[in-house]
Amino acid sequence: MQRRTALTLLATAPALAAPAVHAQTLLDVKFMLDWALQGPQAVFLLALERGYFRREGLNVTMDRGFGSGDVPVKIASGAYDIGCADINPTIRMKLERPESDLFSPFLVFDQTALAVITLAREKITKPADLLDKTLAAPETEAGRQLFPAFAKAAGIDPARIRWQTVTPQLREPMLVQGRVNGITGFITSGGLSLRGLGIPEKDIVSLRYGEHGADFYSIALITTRRWAEANPRAVTGIIRALVRSHYDSLANPDATIQVLRAREPLTDVPLETARLKIAMEELTFTPHVREKGFGQVDTARLQRGIDMVRDAFGIARPMGWAEVYDPKFLPPAADLKLA
Repeated sequence: MQRRTALTLLATAPALAAPAVHAQTLLDVKFMLDWALQGPQAVFLLALERGYFRREGLNVTMDRGFGSGDVPVKIASGAYDIGCADINPTIRMKLERPESDLFSPFLVFDQTALAVITLAREKITKPADLLDKTLAAPETEAGRQLFPAFAKAAGIDPARIRWQTVTPQLREPMLVQGRVNGITGFITSGGLSLRGLGIPEKDIVSLRYGEHGADFYSIALITTRRWAEANPRAVTGIIRALVRSHYDSLANPDATIQVLRAREPLTDVPLETARLKIAMEELTFTPHVREKGFGQVDTARLQRGIDMVRDAFGIARPMGWAEVYDPKFLPPAADLKLA
């Protein structure tokens, strides 16, 4: 009887191994973040760590980014399948290259995080004070790429701004050292990184793009039509996983930061928690999103943003919002709202 039992167990071994076989059928997805691993990026890591992507049949690998202007370039080249970035550099790329099949199936930030960030000692309190000053940023950083649109909305001449091109790591130190008058970036990155360098919050001045007429949408998923049409369930699954991790992060930001700390042991927990809370409470879960849920895009507002980018860069070709945003990959409405 023992022999028969052993043979029976051996015969059933393939069935016991089925989960491993199933794991091999997961779709590999290369995902690019917009910036270094900080509080807002931890939300994406949370979806990875909690297995939300795997539940959707996806084996996601996730890399840090080097600016929202770099993400669409890498995705268009095929180096990555999908990523997250400020949508406006992608809009500019599509305006300048009509053949590009880049688009967004999901907008994450309902409010723009872009700002010119400076210090009180520079006595810059309004956009006009930026004239003849020097700003530092990587060329691929969205705030720098969209500065002409901000300047036009604010009524200043962008030609009267000097630029210092720097790596992401040098951007804030250049300002602290007094080598430039300001920087461009997300309020969640540039502003809080200055606090991490010992600058008191009261000495940090932010000229937010959205408060000076440049009311853009911001962080979005970016992919290509080619990849999305070939993998529609994957696109929907990624959105569903990210919606879940965003709601988790809103409810328990400390747990999200612990995921970041596991990936980056030197994480400054209070600083990154502050970044995350700004991203959740001011940029993502706006009153509109809390009421309507994710994915309820105001297409008229999106079109205004497209036209603002087109006008700022002197691009003659008109472009409708449907060229850059397609909601057909969204999960059911019930999956997009907080229960």
